[in-house]
Amino acid sequence: MRFMIIRKADKDTEGLVKPSTEILAAINQYMEEMAKAGVVLGGEGLRPSAEGFRVNFANGKPRVIDGPFTEVKELIAGYFLIQVKSKAEAIEWAKRWPALDANGNLELEIRPLFEAEDFGEEFTPELREAENRLRAEIERKH
Repeated sequence: MRFMIIRKADKDTEGLVKPSTEILAAINQYMEEMAKAGVVLGGEGLRPSAEGFRVNFANGKPRVIDGPFTEVKELIAGYFLIQVKSKAEAIEWAKRWPALDANGNLELEIRPLFEAEDFGEEFTPELREAENRLRAEIERKH
């Protein structure tokens, strides 16, 4: 099962307050532990919403809205993508998040990713094969 551990934003991440060397080392150690266990698929920090934008659609027409966005508690500061055997294991990895980060006062959200079998028979063998080809092409290009 794949899960995304989402590190919610706060005033420091939105204010582009750089983490200390100790916090960076702790997060690096956390990622190394996940890598050694073979569960991490990727992870990155995100720049503040002031540098981002949203594209909203109304009746099929896109509208671009520049950041910053005001609801900090709804924003994402970073993520790790993991592959584990169960929801419980995903929770255990999230509980290991470095306590130094945000002085131990932060929120993580854990979300499962859709897997092919979640879509049932609507996801036909032809569509599955097309997705597999696309994923292979993406991997080849990167």
